[in-house]
Amino acid sequence: MSRNIYIDNVDQELAQNMYYEKLNISPEYDVVKSIDSLDRISYEAVYAKVSSPNYNAAAMDGIAVRSDNTLEATDVSPLTLVEGKDFIYINTGNIIKDPYDAVIMIEDVIEIDEGKVQILKSAHPWQHIRQIGEDIVATEMIIPSGHKIRPIDIGALISGGVEDIKIYKKPRIGIIPTGTEIIEDFKELEEGKIMDSNSRVFQNIVLKLGGIPKRYAPVDDDYELLKISILDAVKDNDIILIIAGSSAGTKDYTVNLIKELGQVIVHGVAMKPGKPTILGLIDNKPVIGIPGYPVSAFLVFDKFVKPLIHKYLGIKEDEKEVVDAYISRRIVSSLKNREFVRVNLGYVNHKLIATPLSSGAGVTMSLVKADGIGIIPQNIEGVEAGDMVKVELLRPLANIKNTLVSIGSHDLIMDILADMMDLSSGHLGSMGGIMAMRRGECHISPIHLLNGENGTYNIDYVKKYFPGNKMALIKGVKRLQGFIVEKGNPFNIRDFKDLSREEIIYINRQRGAGTRILLDYHLKKEGIDPLNIRGYTREMNTHMAVATGVKTGSANVGLGIYSAAKALDLDFIEVAYEEYDFLVNQDFLEDSKIKEFINVLRSEEFKERIKSLGGYKLKNTGDIILI
Repeated sequence: MSRNIYIDNVDQELAQNMYYEKLNISPEYDVVKSIDSLDRISYEAVYAKVSSPNYNAAAMDGIAVRSDNTLEATDVSPLTLVEGKDFIYINTGNIIKDPYDAVIMIEDVIEIDEGKVQILKSAHPWQHIRQIGEDIVATEMIIPSGHKIRPIDIGALISGGVEDIKIYKKPRIGIIPTGTEIIEDFKELEEGKIMDSNSRVFQNIVLKLGGIPKRYAPVDDDYELLKISILDAVKDNDIILIIAGSSAGTKDYTVNLIKELGQVIVHGVAMKPGKPTILGLIDNKPVIGIPGYPVSAFLVFDKFVKPLIHKYLGIKEDEKEVVDAYISRRIVSSLKNREFVRVNLGYVNHKLIATPLSSGAGVTMSLVKADGIGIIPQNIEGVEAGDMVKVELLRPLANIKNTLVSIGSHDLIMDILADMMDLSSGHLGSMGGIMAMRRGECHISPIHLLNGENGTYNIDYVKKYFPGNKMALIKGVKRLQGFIVEKGNPFNIRDFKDLSREEIIYINRQRGAGTRILLDYHLKKEGIDPLNIRGYTREMNTHMAVATGVKTGSANVGLGIYSAAKALDLDFIEVAYEEYDFLVNQDFLEDSKIKEFINVLRSEEFKERIKSLGGYKLKNTGDIILI
């Protein structure tokens, strides 16, 4: 067999892009029981099928009463109640049924005789009762797509009535170690023989990444034997890794076999160690020839195989954690390659110092000991001691979370955003978001705050609560607010004056919520006393909770957004469109998480998904207003 020569010396990122463009990866899914889904990756967003709790439940030990029968109770004039007639004893978690609509804590009950108690304070409707959907509301998203399922997620899936779940199918990875000198039995170890360690490393990395490894016995340097092994592996696996035999030696058969059986896309990558990498296809399946030296093998796996497995699993590729560090000694490198140097890291006089470890491609312990990989760019001859280098971290300097934290007003679009990027959302209302932003507890605050004096939204509140600060608003959506009512609108609710009718029971948002402020603005404008509205003091933290209250009959009407009414198949009476924007400190505008957030807002995918909800208008979405 003649000696090979490299046909390429391709930049690492370019080689990766060339290769992935040739691949036609179509991830598949399996359906498993939710209870068996631990550590799997969700194929699509999963939505609750039932509400939790699915019945109105006592939140305290005490007595269940009819709230309208307790109105006369005061400290100076206690009210006597008779068991069976006026109340029943109840424990936490018990079902609350008609005619009872409130619970009084046992601590607030005075037992005066057998079957008789006194109370000193009236109860309001739904006091100390966990209403249907308080934890999980039917149709709300439990987990987004591409989410690694945790034990607590399984609990939520069960509570939400999700029995089965689609998860990304695990790719099968065939691992073929090659070389006549390679053995796998310690008893056979002798001069000239090498224990197979690379395939064991890959086997465990694949397991950790979520794939299914199939490791084959080492194959001698024999063209026909290797050919048979490759064909078997291609038949049984999604990705095939061939370890060693990728270089330019007379017995390095891998490249010629891939050419014979399929196609070589790249042979030779401008990286050191790792230059003799082969990126090929056989039967439209990726086949990668990996150098045999352990450090080379590890780096090639990390740069080419790991992202490929992530593609099959539907996992978004994380950007590597890279820091700037001062190199402690001179390193000479080739102009032809990007060089990867294993380093130890440490802080000296508040400077991050990188100390190079042994540079040989076969020095496994340099990886075991390394804190990071120093990167010497291509086309420079090296770095001098004291120069700054980029370092990819193998061990974290600190626990830095990549999640964008949002605290503020609730909206269904936050679920969509959370499905498109790493985002956690706390629903404390617009004013709650502003306070959280002032305390430095979040990256963004969704707000929709109406200035009743001039009819504008948000800007005046930002100026009021952040005087002297450089803030910005990222424009979001115009969303439709209105009355969420039962199907058919049986109580014929048309405007705010109807809320004070005696037979109407209202369900409100919490104080500080933009929807609550909108309600109070209209009540004041109409001259309506909030105390004349039954249920005004009953507060919910989300639009879906309000809609659920109407859906389950515990209220007749609530002010909320159209998309919440649509989600639960309720009727809706329009009030007004409002501006739902995102408050951010100007200093964060250059943060990668904020940039990603803005890109998502501007994306066609986001716009299409918003349109499907109904009740939104998109105008200047993603634009930035500096304040």
